Amino acid sequence: MARTFVIGDIHGALKALEQVISMIKPKAADTLIFLGDYVDGWSQSAQVIDYLMQLDKQYKCIFIKGNHDAWCESWLMGSLPDPTWIFNGGEATVNSYAGFSETEKAVHISFYNRMKDYMIDDENRLFIHAGFTSMHGPAMERYEASTRWDRTLWEMAVVMDKRIKKDSKLFPKRLLLYHEIFIGHTPTLNYDVDVPMQGCNVWNVDTGAAFYGKVTAMDIETKKFWQSDPVRQLYPDEKGRNR
Repeated sequence: MARTFVIGDIHGALKALEQVISMIKPKAADTLIFLGDYVDGWSQSAQVIDYLMQLDKQYKCIFIKGNHDAWCESWLMGSLPDPTWIFNGGEATVNSYAGFSETEKAVHISFYNRMKDYMIDDENRLFIHAGFTSMHGPAMERYEASTRWDRTLWEMAVVMDKRIKKDSKLFPKRLLLYHEIFIGHTPTLNYDVDVPMQGCNVWNVDTGAAFYGKVTAMDIETKKFWQSDPVRQLYPDEKGRNR
């Protein structure tokens, strides 16, 4: 039976991503949904993109665009590097592209350009990097970047009073739009947790790979998950996004 996996934030940690892929052992019929933030942090951001393009040739892959990916895409397309991006892991990404030719960069630009803001499957499950603010779903967002930056969806879901039933007028309308929602963007380390977290019907799969956490893959049906070693153990001479 074909399986579908979601993979959380990677942030340049190719070694951790390779570990997770070797653990889940995907088959040709499986689907891999990557939730974004492939770059910025550890030293192999450009190499992560190369690896993702290889996976795309072997399996059915969906690539959601994260805020860090949008920053990198803009720089690759000729914009001046955003100082906030450089401070938040972009410097390592720029360095990872040092040996790339303009032709190789153009291939990467095409890959970034094809990334999706979100995806909804046949079971009405939403896959998105960060969240959305519109009561009508991400397609009706006033600002496209909200899908890559919003944290209000997760913050609302994770603190919801479980006594509030779905048929109550108090239940948030955004959470009623989809059967399940899978996100990254907000590290579960913020809550002193290094495994995926659930708030209502929202699953957060960003387990802090940019910092001292891990890269995580989850089977969306069973909720079984696999994790890499803590990324800083795989890159002992680097800081990632730790300060």
